[in-house]
Amino acid sequence: MLTPSDEIRNLLGRYCDAIDRGDWGAVGDLFARGCLATEDGAELARGRDRVADFYRNGTQLHDGSPRTKHVVANSVLRFEGADMAVATSSYVVFQAVDGEVSLQPIIAGRYTDTFADVAAVGGWHFVERRFAVDLMGDLSHHLTFSL
Repeated sequence: MLTPSDEIRNLLGRYCDAIDRGDWGAVGDLFARGCLATEDGAELARGRDRVADFYRNGTQLHDGSPRTKHVVANSVLRFEGADMAVATSSYVVFQAVDGEVSLQPIIAGRYTDTFADVAAVGGWHFVERRFAVDLMGDLSHHLTFSL
């Protein structure tokens, strides 16, 4: 049986896997009851379809994949009661595009994720993800917009 900490870390890992495969539907599913926001809390997208569209419209694909590897590390979990938790994590995104870009880190920063456990809707889920950018490299083959 998984602990709440295990379930939350699995959500963090599932996000990385889905985004690196370019599976925007799976990313949207992770945020079906949640939202994406800037570091200061300005909402970017809420719910399954809008979150999926946010990534679909903002991420370049190369032969069907963004050709990235998202790494989430140094996660620290803080539980606020039995059914709410906040995770702070560092992230680094690597990218390699055959014939165009050698493997390189393209962005690094921090996530602050809020999770809730609602047994009636399947357990732990994302409530909010806030993004902070600390270091930026060459995003020209990754995003369709400028940061």
